[in-house]
Amino acid sequence: MTHRQRRSGAGRSVLTFLAALGTLAGAALVGAAPAGAAPGWTRLATGVQYEQFDISAAAGPAHAHVLRVDLNEPRVRVELLYPGAVAARATVSGLATAQGALAGVNGDFFNISETQHPGVEATGASVGPAIAQGRALKAAVPNGQRFGPALPPGTSTKDVFGVGTDRRARLDDLALDGSVRTPEGQLPLGGLNQYALPVGSVGAFTSDWGSASRVRATCGTDTDRAAPCSTDTYEVTVRNGQVVAAADSPGSGPIAEGTTVLVGREAGAQHLRKLPVGSAVTVQHRLVAASAGIAYRFALGGYPVLDGGHPLPGLDDATSAVRTAVGIADKGRRLYLLALDGAAGYRSGLTIAEVADTMRTLGSVDAFSLDGGGSTTMAARKPGGTTVTALNHPSGGAERPVPNGIGVFATG
Repeated sequence: MTHRQRRSGAGRSVLTFLAALGTLAGAALVGAAPAGAAPGWTRLATGVQYEQFDISAAAGPAHAHVLRVDLNEPRVRVELLYPGAVAARATVSGLATAQGALAGVNGDFFNISETQHPGVEATGASVGPAIAQGRALKAAVPNGQRFGPALPPGTSTKDVFGVGTDRRARLDDLALDGSVRTPEGQLPLGGLNQYALPVGSVGAFTSDWGSASRVRATCGTDTDRAAPCSTDTYEVTVRNGQVVAAADSPGSGPIAEGTTVLVGREAGAQHLRKLPVGSAVTVQHRLVAASAGIAYRFALGGYPVLDGGHPLPGLDDATSAVRTAVGIADKGRRLYLLALDGAAGYRSGLTIAEVADTMRTLGSVDAFSLDGGGSTTMAARKPGGTTVTALNHPSGGAERPVPNGIGVFATG
């Protein structure tokens, strides 16, 4: 991480790596992780290795699955795993298989349910920004609209883990810079393919969004995810630089290539009502990095837990859970992907403070927490195998469909 001040002072739990792969062969734990491979790192491909080990944690034993990825190896790269649309989900093994990845882990937190807004469709879209193959797919929802545990102090939904066009991994944050130019003047763009828009704003939805309903974007507030949906909404459809349709409520269904649907709430809706069919409209948007001068090829959201070898202050050291994380070492040239096992004997997991300590023990200088619980999955194609399968036991008993993940690709 280059743009943040170094942080220190977080409490450090004492973690003990008990053993590597073979330890669990005689374990009497229900659903214990499979053993049988030789202790130590197992080569999955040139530049990609796998290991599993026990961790002695405050809430009980946890079991970790780790991929070590060498970005110095030209035949290795990491990319965003996603099902082809922002508002869609699939399993990690399914995403990896479909995109030809060797391995992968689940990614960002996401709009998993809408119990707070009965009748409103949960979109399945992720919380933070996302970039795939250099193209910005979406921006971040307001902090108060996120799903997942409380953010550590000083972090936000704009935080990302990414890999630049220079093949170096880094932590950063990505802000939306966009505008809507109309005959009435220029409006700031408040969102891009997001399941939640800031109050009073206008958001853009493109073909990258998918076919899910856009109603959720007008529910809640910037500080309260459970607040009622707005009753003051409007949307216009823009094609070839002109408004071609308008509606009082956000719609659903696929958006054609080259078409942008603008959704407004409150003041944003009032601005859009001034645009009759035929009005000239130009929409521009990009994601701007806080620090990196290198363009990102891939990025996804979560939140940082380790910065320059130091845990962030204020990390939760009380709540244990099954976790997923990614660590950065060797000046961005090496990654550690961590997924805990969700088998019954290990389900207590780690606290976020313990995750930071674990990533540092592995050799990470910076680390980033991803979605956990039932979403935590590590999948890979084992040596000699032809299919990608889960290496850990997801805590829900089967892989949970997720909106995105980190895919590891290797050609040798």
